[in-house]
Amino acid sequence: MPDQPDAIPLPPAPPLFTWEFAADPYPAYAWLREHAPVHRTTLPSGVDAWLVTRYADARQALADARLSKNPAHHSEQAHRTGRVGIPGERQADLMTHLLNIDPPDHTRLRRLVSKAFTPRTVAEFEPRVQQLTDRLISGFAARGSADLIHEFAFPLPIYAICDLLGVPAEDQDDFRDWAGMMIRHGGGPRGGVARAVKRMRSYLAELIHRKRAEPGEDLISGLIRASDHGEHLSENEAAAMAFILLFAGFETTVNLIGNGMYTLMNHPEQRARLQESVRRGERELLTTAVEELLRYDGPVELATWRFATAPLSIGGVDIPVGDPVLVVLAAADRDPARFGRPDTLDLARKDNPHLGFGHGIHYCIGAPLARLEGQAALATLLTRLPDIEFAGEPAELRWRGGLIMRGLRELPVSFTPESSTGSS
Repeated sequence: MPDQPDAIPLPPAPPLFTWEFAADPYPAYAWLREHAPVHRTTLPSGVDAWLVTRYADARQALADARLSKNPAHHSEQAHRTGRVGIPGERQADLMTHLLNIDPPDHTRLRRLVSKAFTPRTVAEFEPRVQQLTDRLISGFAARGSADLIHEFAFPLPIYAICDLLGVPAEDQDDFRDWAGMMIRHGGGPRGGVARAVKRMRSYLAELIHRKRAEPGEDLISGLIRASDHGEHLSENEAAAMAFILLFAGFETTVNLIGNGMYTLMNHPEQRARLQESVRRGERELLTTAVEELLRYDGPVELATWRFATAPLSIGGVDIPVGDPVLVVLAAADRDPARFGRPDTLDLARKDNPHLGFGHGIHYCIGAPLARLEGQAALATLLTRLPDIEFAGEPAELRWRGGLIMRGLRELPVSFTPESSTGSS
């Protein structure tokens, strides 16, 4: 009997969660999609979890009711030590928010807050977003250089979501400081995040009491009114809702603007095409450009934690009860089985059902606001600072550590200084 040919061995799996991986995770994700699309790995926190990397499997997992968002379904000791989820939220009693609950509570709370993010409501907020955008750019436009993350992409969504929540202007810089602590320490010592969360929780409790006595036309006042009219919203739920809208709402937009501008600066032909379209006052290419930037190098690398509540199969792999599942949005959105030329940036891409904002009942409720902020930020930067360019060396860029979000620590840029008559 003739010898059987030896099976061709798989190439070695690429290392995950290193600094090199953080700079460019896409080759590793391509390997996983091809060779181990549902892959069990040990995360930097020590928690074992499944990574789902193919588009079809990702959509299935994001919509599967057997995958709970409630960390109570995690069967590991790690759950009790707070190693899944947002650091500090358990100690601050902020667990009852949209990212951690399932129906029917999720349905009830989402219905209450969804009124703040309807297309009509967000459209009415557009002048305020544009005002914030212009004010922040004016803060550095005459200088000829800036750190686009800390001077623009970071404060813009902070101030916008504070306005929506009803945080008084004199308190908004405190929120900016707390949010900064959460970003700076997101991949390092968790104590910094926990301290920021605790301070934010104390402030929100006080603000809820003030709004109950003197309600306004803001989101927190709306939540209080709903609670007073029989919707049964506890103070903890109201505080947790405000917290997660800030936490999830600001960092997503920071990364959308930062990653998006860095991508445009690395694709001069695509950038020039968008710039000319914006100059002519057109909207179509700007709209598709933001969607493509969300797909190509989006702000959320992995969807937030899910936990199997019943035996299930994803991509032919059996997932035991209690196991955490992390859907890798960044991998799914470059799956060649769904997107033509997935590693090519095409700002005019039409067939683009990316998963940048998730899928299913946990689809990002703030997506309309993030899109508005992203469009305003990119269009205004390209218009007011038309020759803006990256001012550093790619090898010197640092991506923030952490598991869920993907974003730059800083983005140095240079441009021709704007004259005093050039600002809006």
